[in-house]
Amino acid sequence: MVSLNPSVRQAISLSMAGQNDAAIAMLRQLATANDAAALAMLGEVTWRGGMVPQDPVAARDLFRRASDLGHSKAATFYTNLLASGVAGARDWPIAIERLRREARLDPARASILKLIDAMALDGEGEPVGLAPAEELSTAPSVTIFRGALTLAECAFLRRVAEPLFQPSVVNDASGRTVRDSIRTSDGATLHWLVEDPAIHAINRRLAALSGSRWEAGEALQILRYRPGEQYRPHLDMVRASDNSRVLTALAYLNSDYTGGETAFVRTGLAVKAEAGDVLVFRNALANGDPDPLSLHAGEPVRSGVKYVASRWIRSKRWVV
Repeated sequence: MVSLNPSVRQAISLSMAGQNDAAIAMLRQLATANDAAALAMLGEVTWRGGMVPQDPVAARDLFRRASDLGHSKAATFYTNLLASGVAGARDWPIAIERLRREARLDPARASILKLIDAMALDGEGEPVGLAPAEELSTAPSVTIFRGALTLAECAFLRRVAEPLFQPSVVNDASGRTVRDSIRTSDGATLHWLVEDPAIHAINRRLAALSGSRWEAGEALQILRYRPGEQYRPHLDMVRASDNSRVLTALAYLNSDYTGGETAFVRTGLAVKAEAGDVLVFRNALANGDPDPLSLHAGEPVRSGVKYVASRWIRSKRWVV
């Protein structure tokens, strides 16, 4: 455990008082003197951007330096980024070595390591052996992989997401944040700092199942639907850029609910999957246009709570 020295506490107080420039200047001075807490704080600020320009590569190096000085939170961030290769080089074997050391002191990291050790992975963390594909539809292309995740992996993703859930929101025409009228669930983003080696290995499995590269996937989203909540008919692909969402992978994380089918409303296909099943469908036509037949909905949950992990996959590299 790294304690905060008085100067770091003063920098925090300055920031809370709205004096962000003075706070950053103080943190930078402390970081130059290799203060672990200051390095870690600068890393988080630099990762997010706002108070300083966003720079994931610089943030990752700040986490590394803080980790070398014994800062445990920075160490977990750096291990996670080393496992995934976000904002720098990827070194899966070294990341797992670090995870084993972290697991000796941290029960949460020990649970991650236990999941990793139970997975069929090669030396670089790629999946070895995949669940068989079952084609459900050709137009749109819809395939299910039954039992692609273990029940322990499903429970783990729910557990990681639980403290991160927030109501699904969008920005209205005035730029205000309002509750999403299309999606009435709660959502949790397992972003790149949260994406620990177990989540990363699961994401690589989803990439392999979908025939895509991990680098093309957005951060994993965990969605929670309580009774009456739903995701009304929508298309996952939007034409906002030249890097559109061409594929969607949905991993179902529990079975103890009624309703909640994934329904392709223009074809009549309705899927009620079991915990551990993964559904992959294509959102784009061969010419790159959105496939109108991929219009789909998460039907209202009638009882229980539905949990699903959603990974939107782009046509090109997405991660930094």
